Amino acid sequence: MMSLRIVARNAVKFRNGITTVGKKWNYRAPSSITPALTSRLYHSIIRESEKVKGAPENHEFKAETRMLLDIVAKSLYSENEVFVRELISNASDAIEKFRYISSTNPDNVTGLDRKLEIHIETNKQNRTLIIQDTGVGMTKDEMIDALGTIARSGSKNFLKQIEDSQQGAAANIIGQFGVGFYSAFMCATKVDVYSRGSHPDDVGYMWTSDGTGSFEIQECEDVAVGTKIVIHLKAECREYAEEDRIRDVIKKYSNFVGSPIYLNGNQMNLVQPLWLMEPKEVTDDQHTEFFRYIGNSFDIPRYKLHFKTDVPLSLRTVLYFPEGKPGLFEMSRDSDTGIALYTRKILIQSKTDLMLPKWLRFIKGVVDSEDIPLNLSRELLQNSNLIRRLRNVLTSKVLKFLYDKSVKDPESYEKFYKDYGLFLKEGIVTTQEQPQKEEIAKLLRFETNKNDDGSRIGIEEYIKQLKEDQKEIYYLAAPSRALALNSPYFESLQKRDYPVLFCYEPYDELVLMQLISYIVLMQLISYKGHSLVSVEKEMRRATSTEEVDQFFQEHASDTLSQRDTDDLVRFLKTELGNKVANVKYTSKLDHHPCIVTVEDMAAARHFIKTQSHQLTEDNRYALLQSHLEINPRHPIIKKLHKLTTTDEKLASLLAQQLFSNAMTVAGLVDDPRLLLTQMNELLVKVLEKF
Repeated sequence: MMSLRIVARNAVKFRNGITTVGKKWNYRAPSSITPALTSRLYHSIIRESEKVKGAPENHEFKAETRMLLDIVAKSLYSENEVFVRELISNASDAIEKFRYISSTNPDNVTGLDRKLEIHIETNKQNRTLIIQDTGVGMTKDEMIDALGTIARSGSKNFLKQIEDSQQGAAANIIGQFGVGFYSAFMCATKVDVYSRGSHPDDVGYMWTSDGTGSFEIQECEDVAVGTKIVIHLKAECREYAEEDRIRDVIKKYSNFVGSPIYLNGNQMNLVQPLWLMEPKEVTDDQHTEFFRYIGNSFDIPRYKLHFKTDVPLSLRTVLYFPEGKPGLFEMSRDSDTGIALYTRKILIQSKTDLMLPKWLRFIKGVVDSEDIPLNLSRELLQNSNLIRRLRNVLTSKVLKFLYDKSVKDPESYEKFYKDYGLFLKEGIVTTQEQPQKEEIAKLLRFETNKNDDGSRIGIEEYIKQLKEDQKEIYYLAAPSRALALNSPYFESLQKRDYPVLFCYEPYDELVLMQLISYIVLMQLISYKGHSLVSVEKEMRRATSTEEVDQFFQEHASDTLSQRDTDDLVRFLKTELGNKVANVKYTSKLDHHPCIVTVEDMAAARHFIKTQSHQLTEDNRYALLQSHLEINPRHPIIKKLHKLTTTDEKLASLLAQQLFSNAMTVAGLVDDPRLLLTQMNELLVKVLEKF
């Protein structure tokens, strides 16, 4: 074991492996820890060696500045924790300025070999928070100019000076508005600033103010090059003297600042801003580690989309598609998207709906853009047109990425679609962007009667399976594959061997209706003449006189005659009354006695599930305007015709039951249990004959 004595002022907490002795910590490191590693366990430059000299100069804030200062301190920011973010950003800017000056004019800079770092110290006992950087520092005039005038951005002025000489130096400068420093007064009773410029002849000064009407500036000895800010916290803001609270704020907002950030001697920002790295240089392990960090999980990403663009917008982005299935919270539209928005590595919003639409809320990642227009507090976005463009660029990238996956790795995409296809369906229904509807349409997958293994195909692949005489793209809504294959509406198309898309979810019908515009677009290219049609609507299509005559001629031996069929139709119209708008016979059925058709079956089903309880039974049937179509060849229909002359009561009960059965198959009965009374009455009547 080796002993290491580390001196730390104002130590008031018990730490792992460290015990407090007065104002010193005694640390005993295990032999397995190397001296190099041990030196990283505690490292701080913060000292209390500054000594003021001479008389202070008192300066009054201008009236306008005093008013603006009050606004900044009380109204500008939604959360007072952001003052830590703003001061760290200022410190980072100071370091970037020093890097630039030391490389362009090293002869006029002192301390070229010093480490460029940001140090933060909390002191619960004294209720203070100290933030110190080793950046460029300020002269007396610069302190009066920058700290005495609100909305004067030293960083912005610096950018103007170098914009023609070295564009690369501007990339890491964060400040824009010159108000971030004053956010400290949200939580401070007083702020002391110690600073010394980088020129060898510069001396140190202390600036101090309570944020009301004036500030003082005074020469100070033993001031390190750079800037040190001491925030004397208000009683109600004492939480910011807690190490854990500051650690959380750093992790939330400033974890990816380019310079090392030390909190009470321990480095905080060890995770690299992976999105700024070259995509080809990032390993899968790095992606997995970063995904777990931003997602607070132990999963691995299913897909990763890492790209950067400079036109039409400057973007640095990494997006992840989770491996696991979505949870209940992610399924809810009330859940937030997992996209964090950064500007120059500083967090603006941890979760934003502005970068990706709600239906892509399962994606997690980071978007960093220098082009994002921020408001004064850097918490809200401005220029809705630019934000919309940015959103469209990201959404298009995601859709193109998924389409490429569906083509190049269909097996993997099939698994993804099984877990997350619901989100894509939500997208095609909710998006108002027509080009996006078309892109989403390429990603949708459905089972068909041609895929016995239950695999799904896209609309493009379906169109390749069309028969030569097939002019429509057919779909059938049913609760399951078994019910779809045995649906009476499917019989006619099954005989013709037409491919049919199967929809198992109630919202699938609405999704397919959104495909119409996409199909119309394809018609203009190479699929002219096709339209999207429900098989239920196809069944409703009128049969021509020639087809009727041909049907009765071909099936004369096993069907009711046309006269008997007409008689039965009249009987059913009388018995069913206002329940049906019409009764007719059909040649499209083989194994089912009858079906019900309405003009728009999908809309009718939605109405039954959501609105029918508000109407009487008569009004409900009147709105549906259903047609009953009977199969003259079916044994039940032939038996029903015979009963109309031999047992009219039983015929009436059977007619009612056939209609109820057809309504149930069509999905137009809200609660089938209501039919049990009618069914039992029919059974009683039948059993009387035994």
